[in-house]
Amino acid sequence: MQTAIDTIWVEDLDGNNVELLSLYNDQNLLLLLYNNQCLGCTGRAIPLAYKFQNMFQHIKVLGIHSNFRSEQVTKADITSIFTTKTLPFPIYIDDNHKVYDRFKSEGTPQWLLISKDKTLYRSIFGSQANAENRLLYALESLTTEV
Repeated sequence: MQTAIDTIWVEDLDGNNVELLSLYNDQNLLLLLYNNQCLGCTGRAIPLAYKFQNMFQHIKVLGIHSNFRSEQVTKADITSIFTTKTLPFPIYIDDNHKVYDRFKSEGTPQWLLISKDKTLYRSIFGSQANAENRLLYALESLTTEV
């Protein structure tokens, strides 16, 4: 069952509030909910998101760092996990894990595939082979409906 979504509020890396569905209107979105401290996220999920970004031109990949701690995460914290110190795709902050909770995430990484008509097409947990296969199938299915 697909669920309609009206808004997704996050912060950009400069601390400004951003509503993603308005900013990326009429685009299929692959949201990666992750945390910098999660080795599966930084070692497998982020490279996988980059791979999907290159494979599927009709999908906009966005990273969302879910903040589970009370301390603030900075732009430097986010870019520190990348060897080039540049972002492979836009990354936002989910302060106090509100987006994470809203979508009943099972852990990090959590993938949210949102169709351009603003419905949650798939929600998939993990970065191992089974999750990768399920994501690939969902991405292929969504892009054939374009």
